[in-house]
Amino acid sequence: MIADAKILITGVTGAVAAPLARSLAANNEVWGVARFGGSDGAATRWRLNQEGITTRALDLGDGDFSELPDDFTYVLHLSWMRAGLDQLQASLRTNVEGAGLLLQHCRTAKAALVMSGMGIYSGHDDPWHAYTETDPIGRGSTAYAPTSPASKLGVESVARFCARAFNLPVVIPRLNTFHGTPGSFPGIHISTSMADGTLPVPTDPNPHTPIHFTDMADQLEAMLDAASTTAVITNWCGDETVTAQQWMQRANELTGRSGHLALHAPAPGSPAGTAADNTRRLSITGPCKVSFWEAFDEIHTTISGGHTAP
Repeated sequence: MIADAKILITGVTGAVAAPLARSLAANNEVWGVARFGGSDGAATRWRLNQEGITTRALDLGDGDFSELPDDFTYVLHLSWMRAGLDQLQASLRTNVEGAGLLLQHCRTAKAALVMSGMGIYSGHDDPWHAYTETDPIGRGSTAYAPTSPASKLGVESVARFCARAFNLPVVIPRLNTFHGTPGSFPGIHISTSMADGTLPVPTDPNPHTPIHFTDMADQLEAMLDAASTTAVITNWCGDETVTAQQWMQRANELTGRSGHLALHAPAPGSPAGTAADNTRRLSITGPCKVSFWEAFDEIHTTISGGHTAP
């Protein structure tokens, strides 16, 4: 477990970053940055401050880090701007240039983790294809964030450059589907089932290799220890591959309701599935400890207040 370190987390309001920051704040000095915009930005920042996280409001694309110290032990760069193609230039400025400027500012850190994602991979027609770190990248498409593949390719390239240019150990995890909270993708399936709702899905089957927040927190130290000045790239996924169809089936069993998945033709270049090969991650972190289905049922308990269909 990481302890007595000074840690910077970008995108601290995000679904992955926020619980990670809270976990680390128990034994470390944690700084969190985000834009803190929107109607709930001030309230979110207040809550994080109350939880022992020192917050700063900034836009990474501006490159002004005058309010941030430069003596962090670790940098966890989890910030990400999702945008449509009409905002491609803004996306590159924030996601790519911003990452490089941040790593330049924090170049004396012991290690930096720069989060990437499965959106970097060029789509494969086989939904069960388990993407490996050496698979083709840069020609994919993601319906939920059209600028993501280009930005992911850019941020990985910048992070690799910074590792060499600043002699800064870097690890670049390609995050698979995050789960373990009501707002995670599996959790959204449960909420949809409870409302007898419908979610779009690109293929049937639609496999994922999800990783639980608890496993991410547990594996973080090993990830940072693996960082190198030649930038280590690894999938950050779980050890179980499951499908969105299985999630909805189980959710309906738990809720006694009738959630549905509706097939929507994927955009050209989109992956048919997001299964990931876990071999490299296993060599770094060892096996995951959280069972997907046990955690799925626990999310249902949290969302439903403990009510399960008879």
